[in-house]
Amino acid sequence: MFLGHSDVVPAGPGWTRQPYNAEVEGDRLYGRGATDMKGGLAAVLVAMDALRRSGAKLSGPVRLSSTVDEEDLGLGIRHLTARGLGREFRGCIVAEPTDLQTVIACRGDSYLEVEITGVPAHSGRPADGRNAIDAAAALLTLIKQDHEKHIRELDPLLGSPTWNVGKIEGGRATSMVAPSCHVWLDRRLMPGEDPEQIVSELRTAVDQAGITGDGISMDIEITMSMPGFRTDQDHVLVSTVHGAVADVGGAASIGGWTAACDGGFIARDHGVPTVVMGPGGLNDQAHQVDESVSVRELTQAARAYTLAALRLLSR
Repeated sequence: MFLGHSDVVPAGPGWTRQPYNAEVEGDRLYGRGATDMKGGLAAVLVAMDALRRSGAKLSGPVRLSSTVDEEDLGLGIRHLTARGLGREFRGCIVAEPTDLQTVIACRGDSYLEVEITGVPAHSGRPADGRNAIDAAAALLTLIKQDHEKHIRELDPLLGSPTWNVGKIEGGRATSMVAPSCHVWLDRRLMPGEDPEQIVSELRTAVDQAGITGDGISMDIEITMSMPGFRTDQDHVLVSTVHGAVADVGGAASIGGWTAACDGGFIARDHGVPTVVMGPGGLNDQAHQVDESVSVRELTQAARAYTLAALRLLSR
């Protein structure tokens, strides 16, 4: 199975080219999604066409699953995994941009929203109320402490679990004790971590710190979760994909990814060994102004996908 998503993030301002008109200049193809990840999808389609035209006798089918909404809530991959794959697969190659590195482990991700409710009062007598923003500040101190605890113990491939406070809104007026505050959190997951357990531990820490009670209440909701995964470096899928990339002159390395992708659902929910390998750079191109991908890498990726499928499904 090849896997990828067809949605892209908005182009945003600052482009020096038309973001939705593919444009080639030298070795670069420019456009929103060129790297993340329509370049990878295009390379898979070229590989599948090459396999079809070759007439090669394979021991099973080669499938491309192209999902939607990966950049937001993962509705496409959730529908696919709930429906079922319909058959067994020897492996899954996610065509996300890795600079053609064979990625054998990915972190997952979860979004948490925290609604804090306090008691309004006149700011001239703040003791009459219970300030929800103060409670939010105390919560964020706990989160920072947890983040710093995790980064002291790094996984060689994935680093560590991380917290990020993405957005916060609260209060009604400068002259009022804030009766409410809403916080949006991003918690990156190690393979096997359960967001429900993380929320349970966070609630316990909040209660033990005395943040809630006496007019302050807190509700925590998981609005999105995406599992991480890890595939054994000795698995035949890893050696086959890595070897195919090396044979076409691509990156001869195996690594991990601190980002998250749809592949975690295939690995967790269906037990399919999974790797990520695709053209383009995640950190220097994806979601950026004037996004582009190397035409040479696109060609190398198509060739590597073709070789990997032939070698995995040879009779």
